[in-house]
Formats: sequence, structure tokens, C-alpha cells
Amino acid sequence: MTDLPGILLGKGVSEAFLYPKMANRHGLIAGATGTGKTVTLKVLAEAFSSIGVPVFLADIKGDLAGMCLSGEGNQKVEERVKALELKDFKYQIFPSVYWDVFGKLGHPVRTTISEMGPLLIARLLDLNETQTGVLNIVFKIADDTGMLLNDLNDLKAMLRFAGDNASQYTTEYGTISKQSVGAIQRGLLTLEEQGGEQFFGEPGLDIFDLIKTDQNGLGNINILSAEQLFNSPKVYSTFLLWLLSELFEELPEAGDLAKPKIVFFFDEAHLLFNDAPKILLDKIEQVVRLIRSKGVGVYFITQNPIDIPEKVLGQLGNRVQHALRAFTPRDQKAVKAAAETFRSDGTVDVEKVITELKVGEALISCLDTEGRPSIVQQVFVVPPKSKIGTIDMIKRTEMINSSVYMNKYEAVIDRESAYEMLQRKIEHQSKLQKEEALAKDAEKARQAERRYDYDTVRKTPSRTSPGRKKDTAVEKMAKSAMSTFSRQIGRELVRGILGSLL
Repeated sequence: MTDLPGILLGKGVSEAFLYPKMANRHGLIAGATGTGKTVTLKVLAEAFSSIGVPVFLADIKGDLAGMCLSGEGNQKVEERVKALELKDFKYQIFPSVYWDVFGKLGHPVRTTISEMGPLLIARLLDLNETQTGVLNIVFKIADDTGMLLNDLNDLKAMLRFAGDNASQYTTEYGTISKQSVGAIQRGLLTLEEQGGEQFFGEPGLDIFDLIKTDQNGLGNINILSAEQLFNSPKVYSTFLLWLLSELFEELPEAGDLAKPKIVFFFDEAHLLFNDAPKILLDKIEQVVRLIRSKGVGVYFITQNPIDIPEKVLGQLGNRVQHALRAFTPRDQKAVKAAAETFRSDGTVDVEKVITELKVGEALISCLDTEGRPSIVQQVFVVPPKSKIGTIDMIKRTEMINSSVYMNKYEAVIDRESAYEMLQRKIEHQSKLQKEEALAKDAEKARQAERRYDYDTVRKTPSRTSPGRKKDTAVEKMAKSAMSTFSRQIGRELVRGILGSLL
């Protein structure tokens, strides 16, 4: 591949290349189910790894895990190699690192509630605008009081605390309605049922562990096992968006590079945009637009190009279009929209060809070395060099155990955070309330005793005028101490209610 001008993607009348220096201008792989999108993704991932670029991808069906094994013995691959006359084609294994939110099929992937932030948590919980506003207030209170929100227990405890003390925060932060707090708590219960509690906690993923090469200079292919995760589409899409935002926030500006620092594949990308509020769509557009300057290439994989908002679609310079079926008005609209995005010289009837492409065949247009879209080409995608398909559990376990990240993420760390701090606060306040109640009972007893003494004095003949019995020196000291103690309780309760929780 080093003798080629770029990454060879396919061959037809001519060859279609993707230039590494333009790979961070992002890309799109589109096409109907069964037309070859997964194989194209695999070919791209292998090509990036070969030039030393790490890759992150989600394995939704389990058929991308085989990159750690050679692809020898696949008849279809042999036929494609022969048909395309790929003389320098060699089977290869690629350095693969396996990850899994649930920790079963790879290293656990976690983050904290605080790190993910209120916008993405609201997306996870499917909150409306009002509920999202309340969640923002709860996060702000936690941030201002130094409360770490590590896991779901922390967030639930913070919600209870904010709800119970809502009136105290209204002036500074805004209204915290019990209805919204209740809706958020119900959302957290649903998230727990979907396995969300395993995603939040520590140690959190170090994003730089995804940007590594092996001892031979090949980029690591980070494979997220997403078969179970994909059962909760909103959790899946929000998780990938969080990873993308972490790359955006953590990586420094890099300018124009000879090749990307990492390439991020976002499979089933339509899930990211389905029912997303405008504020989230704006953030996604901003991240996609600016992240290329950090050296990150983002490639969306979806069935129809119209699944991607126009503002995001306009940022995707490298495109691979597999076959689309024009069975419905929506399909016909997608075909027309896809055809209009390609630059054609008139030799290819793009709109007609899109509906006639064979499996593994595609229309490809990538940016040239000057950043201009190339003329669309009809080609057959080159075959992958590693195994197509999944791996057995024995091989997967072997790969996980031999990984440099083994034992780094497996053990959960539960350090002191909001839940523990609020529990202590509640216990402390409960203790103070009991002490205050005892003090009040003692004061009532003394008052009763004084009334008894007064009645006794009134019934006893005396030459002195009736009046209140003077306190002894001991009683004066006790009252003084009681008054100071009561004032101190008041100050402590006020500090707690106003947010000084440390």
C-alpha cells in the first residue's frame, strides 16, 4: 500500500483512493441492508491501522471481531482478489483491543455522571425541556458544592436532596419542581433496567488508551462489543456521542496532519439524530465541524443519507454509497438526495446506478489532495485482509487477557462522592435535630418545674411580694449554653441547606 497514492478503496474502470491527509474531513458509508456497508467499514479500518492510525468502531452484529485473525480460506475474498487483479494483496491480522460496557466481551468502559454532563444524561433519560432544566440545576448545585456525581446512586441522592430542599435553591438556581424530579427518577429506574448502572462509575475510560499503536507501528483497532448495548438504542448512541465529545475536549489542536490521530466509526448513525432536541443537534454539528482540527476523522454508517441532518452531511467529504432501493416515496427521495451529493462528469447516471449496484459494489467520491470532491466512480470495494465474522469466546478471552489494559479497568473503585457525603449530612442533621428535641424537652421540664415552684410559693404565706423566682448561677450558665447551642444548630442547618456540603 505504500506504493499507492492513497488508501485503495475499490476498482472499476479506474481506482478509487482515500487520501490520508484528507481522512479527517470525515466520511459517510451508506446503503441498504445487505449491500456491503460492514465490509467497507472493515476495509477502511484495516487500511487506517496499516498506516498507523488507531480506529474505534462499534461491533453491533459481532461480525467485526475477527480482525485479530487472518482472512485466509474465504472463497468470496479469493474471487474478489482475482477479479480485481490485486497482485500485492496479503492476508493479515490486526492489533485488536476489545471493549464492552458490560465487561463481558471486553474491558469495561465506564465514565462518571459528572463527566457525561446534564445534556447527554437528559438524552439518555429522554427528558423534556423542563425536566432537562431541572437536571441542569441539580448538576449546578453539585458542581458548586464540590459534590462528585460518579454513579447512579450519586445522582439519585442528589435529586432527593435537591427536591427535599427545593425552596432553598429557587432564588439562586431556579424552580425545582417535585414533578420533574420524579420524572427524572423514573428515567433513572428505566436506565438501570437497561444496565446503565454498569456504565457509570470508576475507573473511567482514559480516552488516550484508544489512541495507541502496537510494537510494529500498526494502529490499534478498538472494537466495542455492542450486541447487548444496541438493545437500548438511545444508550448506544449517547455512549458513542460521549466518546466523540471526550475526544473533542481532550485532544489539543493539531492543524493539518499527514494522517489522522484516530478515526471514529459511528455505525447506525441515524440513532444519534432520531428525536434529538435542537440544542443537541447544534452541539453535534459543532463537534463534527471542529473536531477535524484535533486530528479526528468521523465516519457515519447508515442506510439512507437523508438520515443525517444536512448541516452534518455537509461536513462529510469522503463518501461511499452502496445500493439503495427505491420502493417507497421516502426511498426515492433518498436516492435522489444521494445522487445530488456526488460530483459527476456525465459518464455515470448516478441516480439510476444507485438502485442497480450489486453487493460489494459502490459509488465512491473522496476529496482529492487539494480538498475537492473527486468525480464519482463506480467500483467494487476491495476485500478485507482479516477474518470476516466473529471469534469464539476462547480467542476473545485470550485477546482480553493478553491486552496491556488487563486489570486497569476490571476492578470497580467506589471512592467518596455525593451519595456518601449526603448520607453523612443527613445523619449529622438527624443527630442535631435529636439533640435540639432533647434540649427542648429539657427546657419544657424546667418550665414545668418553675410553674410548680411558683404555685407552691403563691400558696405559702409570705411577706414578700409575689414574683418570678430568680435563677441560680448554675441555671444561668445552663441557659447561656443552651442559647449558644441553639444558635449554632441554626447556623449549621443554614449552611447545609444553602449548599455548603463539605
